[in-house]
Amino acid sequence: MHERYEKQPCVYLVASNPDGVLYAGVTSALAHRMAMHQQKLIEGFTKRYGVTRLVYYEFHETMDSAILRETRIKKWKRAWKVRLILQTNPEWQDLFDAQTGEILALPSDAPLEREE
Repeated sequence: MHERYEKQPCVYLVASNPDGVLYAGVTSALAHRMAMHQQKLIEGFTKRYGVTRLVYYEFHETMDSAILRETRIKKWKRAWKVRLILQTNPEWQDLFDAQTGEILALPSDAPLEREE
């Protein structure tokens, strides 16, 4: 796994499936957090609803900026979250490879529209 992914503030979206439940989270260790989600080791919402597919992520320079972004995304309408995912991952591909523990690159390099 690339070192940049090991310890860097990150906002992420996970889904149960394209038409299913979405969850926005924040972490400083995305690969570790995704392994925990996929193994259903985190009690609560994601375990209860089977939300394990990493469909979007963005890295931040500081944890404060990542937390602020996550807070804003959590307040968004579902349609805005779906649009954010579709801009970079139109196939809703799982961007976490559980076998290798690697975070895959976002499929698209399209510029992101940010809803605030």
